[in-house]
Amino acid sequence: MINNLIKVLPKTELHLHIEGSLEPELMMELATKNGISLPYETVDEVRQAYQFDNLQSFLDLYYLGAASLVTEDDFYQLMWRYLVRCKEQNIVHCEVMFDPQTHTQRGIEFEVFMEGFVRAIDQAKSEWGQSCYLIMSFLRHLSEQHALETLAAAQPYLSQITAVGLDSSELGNPPEKFARVFAAAKRAGLKTTAHAGEEGPPDYIWQALDILEVDRIDHGVRSIEDSILMQRLAEDKITLTVCPLSNIKLCVFDDMQQHTIMDMLRQGARVMVNSDDPSYFGGYLNENYLQLHETFDLSVDDLSLLVKNSFHGSFLPDSEIQHWLSQVDQVIDNH
Repeated sequence: MINNLIKVLPKTELHLHIEGSLEPELMMELATKNGISLPYETVDEVRQAYQFDNLQSFLDLYYLGAASLVTEDDFYQLMWRYLVRCKEQNIVHCEVMFDPQTHTQRGIEFEVFMEGFVRAIDQAKSEWGQSCYLIMSFLRHLSEQHALETLAAAQPYLSQITAVGLDSSELGNPPEKFARVFAAAKRAGLKTTAHAGEEGPPDYIWQALDILEVDRIDHGVRSIEDSILMQRLAEDKITLTVCPLSNIKLCVFDDMQQHTIMDMLRQGARVMVNSDDPSYFGGYLNENYLQLHETFDLSVDDLSLLVKNSFHGSFLPDSEIQHWLSQVDQVIDNH
């Protein structure tokens, strides 16, 4: 029953890096088309490289793959294929992160990737009513000045961007490093989120909340190490966009049984489920839910709470959130 319910429930995904949805087949196809040299001869060789020791070992391959994206149509194809996957998995709303600095550092201008992304988003909305917001993420291993310059370069496109985020190498790059750029983004009317508490300590989560004043936390799985922080998260209804398969693939936990998501849920934290970089981590959103069910034997109430948390944590207008919450109840009642 639960497996089927996972598939038919309307869902939202709030932690998805579009560059991390680049499947090996498309990577090889685009690299060949664009004359990009990759250290792989076949799709199988690419897949065999998807064994990571930590976050940095993944990021090295992630940036290598992103180099195959060059033209506006490349970015359209990347976004379109993910949105089609949303349709297949009944993801009715998604909030998709993209890393402009990954591309601008290669000489790819904003207009190239933004026009590709927006064309796919508009087409999916027109064809089946897909809802999709864009989150512009800053690379934390680069300087805050570089992030400020990126925000300035994005000015012509801010009407198409809902929020800013913070990703890439967490250790040694605390949230406080980006206080000025997040303040500037808030003044521009953008929502905010930040990766914290994946590899970094609970203190990084405190910094994201109190210095960056983010609307939600990406990952946050180490929150459970700090009981006062857990109380804060529950009381303030701060959403944690947790990515179970990613956390296992990147050795944040040795296996799914050790994952903290269900303990955090039981302690009142607003946790929800996402796929992060699904091409690299072995599964899209439904596969993450199915793995949680296989490991923790989710009840209908567990599943309902996780899915409803995802809508509550979204940047959707309240009226749309309430609509989808009622749809979740209706589907569960029918099953």
